[in-house]
Amino acid sequence: MTDGDDPATPSTRPLSRRRALAGLGAGAVGALAGCLGGGGGGIESEPLPEQGDPALLEGVKQFPSEGADHVRQGTDIEYDTQPPTSGPHYGTTVPAGFYTEPKPLGALVHTLEHGAVVAYYVPDALTDEAEESLRAFARNFTGTWRSFVAVPNPYDDPEAPYTLTAWRHLLRMEEYDAEVVRAFCAEFLGRGPENPVR
Repeated sequence: MTDGDDPATPSTRPLSRRRALAGLGAGAVGALAGCLGGGGGGIESEPLPEQGDPALLEGVKQFPSEGADHVRQGTDIEYDTQPPTSGPHYGTTVPAGFYTEPKPLGALVHTLEHGAVVAYYVPDALTDEAEESLRAFARNFTGTWRSFVAVPNPYDDPEAPYTLTAWRHLLRMEEYDAEVVRAFCAEFLGRGPENPVR
């Protein structure tokens, strides 16, 4: 009996075509989702779990609140942590995004109060992969109360190439790790004191 005479052959061919078409359909849906979401297909665009993986967040430090008073734009503010995690701040915030120039700390602290995660990077240490990942996080988390901001670290001698901050929390990374950033976002994004949305 030849392959063409096998009664199973006709039914497997359409199944193979259906699988191929289903694969094409899934690819098209994925491409469309990437276009609409703007984040591509990496972990940066995946929905966040309810909590971050504790094993990835062992280095997170929590600090007492330095207050949340609004002060006049341009006021010099001394913060206890570098970068700051709470304290007096300006009335303005920094929109979600990847920035190549530093932003006022007073505005970044207000952004933290709104539930943002602010990632500080040392420009000389920034790899192409890290930049691409930070840009993807910033594209995917843009809400007023759950945004992601990446900015150059403004301090002269930062303790690490990458520092993640949320209201009263800080995590330093010697090497960029998107899984750690995602865990930090899962734990803190959208959970600022002004209007928690998660």
